[in-house]
Amino acid sequence: MLKLLRTIVIVFCCILICVLGSIYSFIRFRNPSNVGIMARWFGRLHPLFGLDVEHRFPQNVDKLGRCIYIGNHQNNYDMVTISYMVQPRTVSVGKKSLIWVPFFGLLYWVTGNILIDRENRTKAHGTMNEVARRIHDDNLSVWMFPEGTRSRGRGLLPFKTGAFYAALAAGVPIVPVVCSTTQGKIDLNRWNNGKVICEMMEPIDISGYDKDNVRELAAHCHQIMAQRIAELDAEIAQQSN
Repeated sequence: MLKLLRTIVIVFCCILICVLGSIYSFIRFRNPSNVGIMARWFGRLHPLFGLDVEHRFPQNVDKLGRCIYIGNHQNNYDMVTISYMVQPRTVSVGKKSLIWVPFFGLLYWVTGNILIDRENRTKAHGTMNEVARRIHDDNLSVWMFPEGTRSRGRGLLPFKTGAFYAALAAGVPIVPVVCSTTQGKIDLNRWNNGKVICEMMEPIDISGYDKDNVRELAAHCHQIMAQRIAELDAEIAQQSN
């Protein structure tokens, strides 16, 4: 019964955010800051899922400047956990098919996100150059999920290199954003689903890398993020004992 009531309320709230957010974003058509505002609207829904979400930011978060944020992509609950971490003048890169998702697709497009055709590798590679250009021309940052798909309990999946090519082309640092494990820990029939920690880590300097060793950069970021996720999971487990 609790799950049914929660689902009804959650669906209603999500549709409301999409409709009101689309109207708001049409007024500020594709303004880069729209994405962060909408992400925080969704992020405030976490109590409806019985979650206590802690968001940790570095002290100099407002001085990071242009960068590429990379986050771990677990499941649909990311919309109410890690999405809250999106900063002003930050847009995301997502697959074109998202635009066909009822209500959300229009919001995703009108807020100013970058759509990529993943089925066409040539176009996808060109999009990374477009991402680098937009970072400078539009003075914005970009949020990407380098795993390319939801991990759904399989741990941090291997990283694709697109985000790292874009960072090298733009000459901007990479900022990892991690969220503790949520897969398998949320039961909508349970009132309290525990704590989740989302943390923005310090920027990673890319000056020692180039296109020839981009995979080393991706592996380095993967190792740092996987280690921090494990540490956050251990912290939560210790707190719950």
